[in-house]
Amino acid sequence: MNRMIYESRDEELSKVSLDDLPGGSEAFELAAKFCYGIAVDLTATNISSLRCAAEYLEMTEDLEEGNLIFKTEAFLSYVVLSSWRDSILVLKSCERLSPWAENLQIVRRCSESIAWKACANPKGIKWQYTGKPSSVSSPKWNEMKDSSPSRNQQVPPDWWFEDVSTLRIDHFVRVITAIKVKGMRHELIGAVVMHYAARWLPGLIKEESGSLDEGSNSSNSNGISSSSWKGGLHMIVSGSRDQVTSVQAKDQRMIIESLISIIPQHKDNVSCSFLLRLLRMANLLKVAPALVTELEKRVGMQFEQATLADLLIPSYNKSDTLYDVDLVQRLLEHFLVQEQTESSSPSRSSFSDKNMHDSNQRGTNLNAKMRVARLVDSYLTEVSRDRNLSLTNFQVLAEALPESARTCDDGLYRAIDSYLKAHPTLSEHERKRLCRVMDCQKLSIDACMHAAQNERLPLRVVVQVLFSEQVKISNAISRSSLKDAGDSHYQPLAVSNRKSLLEATPQSFQEGWTTAKKDINTLKFELETVKAKYLQLQNDMDNLHRQLDKITKPKQASGWTAGWKKLGKLTKMTNLESNDSSPHAPNTEHTRKTPRRWRNSIS
Repeated sequence: MNRMIYESRDEELSKVSLDDLPGGSEAFELAAKFCYGIAVDLTATNISSLRCAAEYLEMTEDLEEGNLIFKTEAFLSYVVLSSWRDSILVLKSCERLSPWAENLQIVRRCSESIAWKACANPKGIKWQYTGKPSSVSSPKWNEMKDSSPSRNQQVPPDWWFEDVSTLRIDHFVRVITAIKVKGMRHELIGAVVMHYAARWLPGLIKEESGSLDEGSNSSNSNGISSSSWKGGLHMIVSGSRDQVTSVQAKDQRMIIESLISIIPQHKDNVSCSFLLRLLRMANLLKVAPALVTELEKRVGMQFEQATLADLLIPSYNKSDTLYDVDLVQRLLEHFLVQEQTESSSPSRSSFSDKNMHDSNQRGTNLNAKMRVARLVDSYLTEVSRDRNLSLTNFQVLAEALPESARTCDDGLYRAIDSYLKAHPTLSEHERKRLCRVMDCQKLSIDACMHAAQNERLPLRVVVQVLFSEQVKISNAISRSSLKDAGDSHYQPLAVSNRKSLLEATPQSFQEGWTTAKKDINTLKFELETVKAKYLQLQNDMDNLHRQLDKITKPKQASGWTAGWKKLGKLTKMTNLESNDSSPHAPNTEHTRKTPRRWRNSIS
């Protein structure tokens, strides 16, 4: 202070302003009391501000031994850093002491202390929760006077989540980074990130319409937050509602960017639903494109776990579509790249183990692709109702997956029918192009029956559906006949295999088998009906042939009769007897009838 007065060179100076003093007037008052020998109580709430004020006031050991810097450093090292609760409180108090707390390594030392205690075995240390209010459910030993767990009570692995989640986002990142270095399990890191997001980003967990106003707390007409404020970055700021929203958006953008940077890179450490909701808010708040791309890759790693509700992300850019279809297309591309990378990754195991691993990996990848195919079909059905969705976007998204991913195209047919219903002005060429993404041979019986009566489909597609259904029925009839022929040989083996299969499979597979059995019985009934109709048609055909023979036989007899008439004339010429026409008529008739009977017998 003497130097400041000397440097001012103002003889009438009666007041010195210390506007940049860390800790403000409270810290200065404590430092002044210390200078005059008045007892000062050092606590976890004032130690950080007092340490920074002592550094600002240059209260070093060069002036006097045991000065304020020495005493505050000793209290920090031996008292604060050995206590979980004090470390949390000191780190929270450093939020208003930047950059002094950073330069004096207070933030770093408190972060490492918290990280060490979070990774240590909690049985041998007396912990005390600070963040959970009494109304929130917490371990019973937290309500005891000694605030330490009993020896027989199991400490939950997430006991430190609530306290760490009370920190500001930059300090939270420092703590989590230190915890990662010390080897904390990745699933716990992901869980604490989700817990922090649930506390500071309420709109992320709750299903909201997507606007910031709905995700924030209610405000009155003056723009001041109401008494229902529950903490977090919903700051109490007086002014217009637009100002509150802008401050809120900036804080939430910083939180999202920080959380994306510390999410563990391993798969399944955070849920896919959480990642998609984080991605939705990132697009809404205009987060940095590089971080958004990184988040999209993380979603692609576990895209098969997504749900339709999470994929329906509104289009916040200038696109005309209601939902962000391009985003889902990019997520699907990241998923396919990830699947290809996993299938082509080399393995150092033995040959037999490698073959078993490869077969299991192929089965897992195929199941994941099948789940993604069903998800994409459901998504296409939902977004196809949007009249602004172009045919190209629909076709590209439908054809993104390989053909092996879909064993049944019923979902894709449902999406195509929904798109045709919402876009009645499509030309014949466009409808054919749309239906080209569907394989008619993969449609079920119900879908084929619906498609055969669907007037929105092109005629060529309807013919293909009918032809494929006819081929299925023919194949089913042939298989049924082969099964009937070899029923006595293969039936006992099939029954035993099926029983052993059902005993070794989970309930979900058994339910699927029951459904498949019902479909098989339905197909058998339809085949029997087709057989009966076929036999009836054969009988009708035989009857028609008989009637045709009856009609054509008299015509053939009349031709032979004309020939016999000529032969009768020759007989008359050879006979020299000329009698009356009446007696010769019966003889002629007799000569006609006799060879006719002989001809009929020969035929």
